[in-house]
Amino acid sequence: MDESGGQADGRGSSDGFELETLPEHHAVCRLGPGEPIPDWARLSAGALLSITRSPDELSIVCEETLPPPGVERSSGWRALRVSGTLEHTLTGVLLSLAAPLAAAGIPIFAVSTYETDYLLVPGAELERAQRELAAAGHVLKRTG
Repeated sequence: MDESGGQADGRGSSDGFELETLPEHHAVCRLGPGEPIPDWARLSAGALLSITRSPDELSIVCEETLPPPGVERSSGWRALRVSGTLEHTLTGVLLSLAAPLAAAGIPIFAVSTYETDYLLVPGAELERAQRELAAAGHVLKRTG
């Protein structure tokens, strides 16, 4: 257990995960597969930034104020971060977060990093998503 009473792997005192809501609003952007990483994506100051290239696209998740006009995007996303560092051998983390939201009809966009997972939900659905996740046994960490 860590000093907050949760597990080091992000689990709260029950089998649910402890989640922190990030304050920023995010955009999910799409650029062409051969485009270079744009300078504006490098301006992120500590907020969630994910850059993923595939044969079909260059996707960037960033603060919604960063992309200039004309960039294809879906804006208004809010991010929930699984607290702590998740062991790579854990299974079912995203399923435990996504299933209650899917049952409630709340869309998600998932981002995983080396240490943890982030779940983005439409900003207009944030409070409802938090309620559904809490009802499913996850612990919403108070921020601010």
